[in-house]
Amino acid sequence: MSLFLSPIRVALIGASLLVGGLALRPTDAVQAQQVAVDAVGSFEDYKQTLIRRAQAEGVRQATINAVIPGLIPNQRVISLDRNQPDGSPNRPIPDFAPYRRSHVDAARINGGQAKYRELRPFLEKVERETGVPEAIMISIYGNETHYGRVTGNYDVPEALATLAWEGRRRALFEGEFIATLKMMDRGVPRYKLKGSWAGAMGYPQFLPSVYIRLARDGDGDGMADIWASEADALASIANYFRNSGWRPGMEWGMEVIVPAGLDRAAIVSRQMPTRCARVFGRHSMWKSVGEWKALGVRPLGTGKSLKDSDLATLLEPDGPKSTGFLLTGNYRVILDYNCSNFYGLAVGLLSDAVESQ
Repeated sequence: MSLFLSPIRVALIGASLLVGGLALRPTDAVQAQQVAVDAVGSFEDYKQTLIRRAQAEGVRQATINAVIPGLIPNQRVISLDRNQPDGSPNRPIPDFAPYRRSHVDAARINGGQAKYRELRPFLEKVERETGVPEAIMISIYGNETHYGRVTGNYDVPEALATLAWEGRRRALFEGEFIATLKMMDRGVPRYKLKGSWAGAMGYPQFLPSVYIRLARDGDGDGMADIWASEADALASIANYFRNSGWRPGMEWGMEVIVPAGLDRAAIVSRQMPTRCARVFGRHSMWKSVGEWKALGVRPLGTGKSLKDSDLATLLEPDGPKSTGFLLTGNYRVILDYNCSNFYGLAVGLLSDAVESQ
């Protein structure tokens, strides 16, 4: 998963890049020791803040007593957080081609096709109920945790409390910490609360607040167990996409050949992005696929095709003279899961490859 995330999922960092742990630079130990300078008071003092907020939000006292007193700050979590790229608009954008080779590779395609065959009856049922394509569910599963192989082993309450205390994104992580306590109040046992260093959990890598809102029981056992039940995880992914506005029957996009003479200055979007400006700022204005074809933009001949009436934006992730993509409103839904063009394209391309078996 990309490091540049939507505000909704800014900490929902996929295991494919981060759960396994990034190599720590020599300065990490020094940075970790400096945390007390940036944090407000000691960690022990901050735990009292967490207790007061949890009480104010109606968390059971038994849950508070079971979790907060025993928490200690996790210095590795602090190091990992401080080593994240800052997303500066001046930071060079890498090429998509290497990312594509590593995320839409034979292992993910073959693994996705195997899961697609294995879970087909269930996937068909979920697609009928939600309108979210089977292959999109599988592709998210593959991109997030390589089909459940790497989901993270950090204690989520500890990690979130540490990040909240550190203070760089306190409002986000403090809220997510309180959400973990509410999950326990709803019956999720503490031992289940394992995930990435940034608090993303289970097969779909949901943050606690997302779990509370959108996790679903797909296998009928009365619990949305996104850590061990593929049915629950896939039903939850589909529910996330439906909640984000996925339009049934519309493809996410298609790969295209862009003519060298296309006047790119004439297709620059005039809309100012209200979020993820670095991501959406690379998209052209909206035109119908028919209008794009009239400008000489042609399907590459692989993968899905869009209807001439579909509205789409043009993205050339590696610039002119490279592969381009026409992208629909459903691509924007993928970006709601993780606001990264590389991630969104990888999800779409992997879904096409999985479904093409």
